Amino acid sequence: MDTADIIKKVRKLEIKTKGLSKHIFSGEYHSAFKGRGMSFSEVREYIYGDDIRNIDWNVTARTGGPHIKVFEEERELTVMLLVDISASSFFGTRTALKSEVMTEIAAVLAFSAITNNDKVGAILFSDHVVKYLPPKKGVQNILRIIRELVHIDAVPAKTNLSEALVYLHNIEKKRSIAFVLSDFLTSDYEQALSIAGKKHDIIGVKVTDVAEHTLPDVGLIRAVDAETGAERIIDTSDRAVRQHWKAYFSRMEEDFRQSFIRQKCDTIAVTSGEDYVKALQIFFKQRSKR
Repeated sequence: MDTADIIKKVRKLEIKTKGLSKHIFSGEYHSAFKGRGMSFSEVREYIYGDDIRNIDWNVTARTGGPHIKVFEEERELTVMLLVDISASSFFGTRTALKSEVMTEIAAVLAFSAITNNDKVGAILFSDHVVKYLPPKKGVQNILRIIRELVHIDAVPAKTNLSEALVYLHNIEKKRSIAFVLSDFLTSDYEQALSIAGKKHDIIGVKVTDVAEHTLPDVGLIRAVDAETGAERIIDTSDRAVRQHWKAYFSRMEEDFRQSFIRQKCDTIAVTSGEDYVKALQIFFKQRSKR
């Protein structure tokens, strides 16, 4: 992909995801993720219906009329996007690759965050941390993150989520909201999730392709493991083979859910080719009710 194509794709993504974040998610994002507390803003005259517990007795005594303290939410938050760029994410059988869906979701979350004046950073990882983009404010920072995601090509690398979580824990000293976007075709990350989850609010966003859920009956196929390069001939007409695959994938999905549940972390499940907007809306609404 040359520079002109990258710029064109980034611009297209900006228009689509910025519109979604502005018209659909900005209010729900604000409700779902509270600020760090309340800070003093000003003192004003008491109005009928105000909470009497906020009366400033010193000012009231000095002026001869009731005055109350006004507090406002300390809004500024830091959002970190941990995006899986391993080889398995560059797979898709419908309208988009898993990596493209992850990029769109990352962009929507990022634009929602800056609409609320929050900082956004990113960690791109495969079997190691490939790139760290420190959290900053502003549209230009978001466009840089999108540009990095659009520009990356598939490489034969596995997924090492533990590495990314340890890196997050070590480099981000203050609490952040961390969205992990991956297909989670990996294991042995729960210990790292436990450690990072004690400091950060971690949300796992699992992106899968519809073909991964159920192996189609199309006869003999040559399958290549994108992350190892290993090849196998699979007889998809064999019902036992299809059932084995379905059981394996269901087990991976359940392991993902249970790992996050045990560490009291939230999850979002998205299938490429389907509408991820609905999944995000459900998540934001559930969070805002807490």
